[in-house]
Amino acid sequence: MNPAELQSNLSEGEKNDRAARPHRAWHNRGYLPHFDSGAVVQMITFRLADSLPRELYEKIRARDEDEAEKRRRLEAMIDAGRGGCVLRGAEMATIVEHSLKHFDGERYRLICWVIMPNHVHVVIEQIDGHSLSDIIRSWKSFSAKEINKVRNTSGPVWAPDYFDRFIRNRKHFSNAVAYVECNPVTAGLVDRVEQWPFSSAARNAGGTPAVPGLL
Repeated sequence: MNPAELQSNLSEGEKNDRAARPHRAWHNRGYLPHFDSGAVVQMITFRLADSLPRELYEKIRARDEDEAEKRRRLEAMIDAGRGGCVLRGAEMATIVEHSLKHFDGERYRLICWVIMPNHVHVVIEQIDGHSLSDIIRSWKSFSAKEINKVRNTSGPVWAPDYFDRFIRNRKHFSNAVAYVECNPVTAGLVDRVEQWPFSSAARNAGGTPAVPGLL
């Protein structure tokens, strides 16, 4: 299914409800707190369904720590390369890359990204009127269908939730971009960011993403 067709799967009530309130500020979808407020810059992480055992995920979520520390623990475990890591191959990573780029400039501005073996990091600038949850749903839905088709498999490809963090200022922006593009080096997969082929750092030959005007 093409990402543009996803909207047709929503009921009329869902479409009208989302049109009336496309941005929900702080909200919780049952797993993690999320922030969605129009034209903001967001750092997003979503992961494969087998990247972390559910019981381990829930154990960390139940810890008496702030959200930043829980996220750090979870991402460190994901970086360890758990699960089948189907995104390590070029064919699967390319499917995800195409899904990220499909609505670039229409629903968001894609600033930087990296496709790791079992998860994805992205920094985008949202375009007002397009909710963050709908943006991520389109990435996941399209890529999951294509990955299952290529692999001749069925069932969930992605874990049901995602991490997001809105970018507060220029320093935070620079740190977020560095974190995303350096993730393959941090995980010990390559020595230099441009060596990892599935990232904006490789595509841009080491160029620095422009700072959004709202920062």
